[in-house]
Amino acid sequence: MSAPWTKDVPADPVVSNGDGSLPAWSQEPPAIEPKPAPTEALRWRLPLLLFVLTVLTTLMAGAMLKGVDPFSSPFAILAGFPFSATLLSILLIHEMGHYLTARHYRIQSTLPYFIPAPPFPFIIGTFGAFIRMKSPIVERKALLEVGAAGPIAGFIVAVLAVILGLQLSTTVKTSLGGGMILGEPLLFRAISHWLMTIPPDSDVLLHPIAFAGWIGLFITSLNLLPIGQLDGGHIGYAVFGKRHRYIALMMVGILIGLGALGWKGWLFWAVLVSFLGIGHPPVMDEHVPLGRRQLVIAWTALIIFLVTFMPLPISFIGE
Repeated sequence: MSAPWTKDVPADPVVSNGDGSLPAWSQEPPAIEPKPAPTEALRWRLPLLLFVLTVLTTLMAGAMLKGVDPFSSPFAILAGFPFSATLLSILLIHEMGHYLTARHYRIQSTLPYFIPAPPFPFIIGTFGAFIRMKSPIVERKALLEVGAAGPIAGFIVAVLAVILGLQLSTTVKTSLGGGMILGEPLLFRAISHWLMTIPPDSDVLLHPIAFAGWIGLFITSLNLLPIGQLDGGHIGYAVFGKRHRYIALMMVGILIGLGALGWKGWLFWAVLVSFLGIGHPPVMDEHVPLGRRQLVIAWTALIIFLVTFMPLPISFIGE
């Protein structure tokens, strides 16, 4: 027996509009197409734009360093090519070291972002470059290798630039007037004494390639400061864990002392890194010991820091 309201009703009734089509209320709702994911072109757009702008600002800076007005003619800016190409190569190789190592460990990251700067008063035309990690680094060995890959890769290119640039540099009599004097890290001094004979009462007038190499060494040492989430901070935390915080605090104190006694820029760096954070986020395998490979990399990074660090990077004649 069937229920009275189902009597004589087909098991699968079909209702049509008379023309063979189904009424709107009986049709399935239209499928909603998902929004397309960002294309590869979109991921490249902003990094590429920033890179092009940084090429222009470093070309202008390089031309001005050679005493050329970059606006004097359409091609005057090309006088800055040796400086721009060398500096951007160092920065690019540094960031690609981070990027490729992150990809090796399946850590999502952005492409390198270059930061352009006006060539005056910032005489090098850039504030550097960075990549942003889009997923956390959870392993000590990955943290160490990603942190160290950039400085080591950029250091190699900077050393090559210093070797080539010093061979193109000249010596001049020491000026009695005003002027800027660049500090010499241990490695730079060793290479200059190896490649050049510097007469008494003379200074080296750096070729733009050598100057870009010097900047590369300086940037390497800054990145290897064992503080917070700088590259050196990543390495320090991977090696020492939570004890890294005491090393970072001691390094900030050293920077304050160096700033008070010499280059005031160290005071700026001490304030900046303190504002950004001295500590470091934890990793999941904090108690898993590092392998021999990671320890060799850590010692390599420490040696690079020692031979590139300058207590007095910049001074002026007459100070």
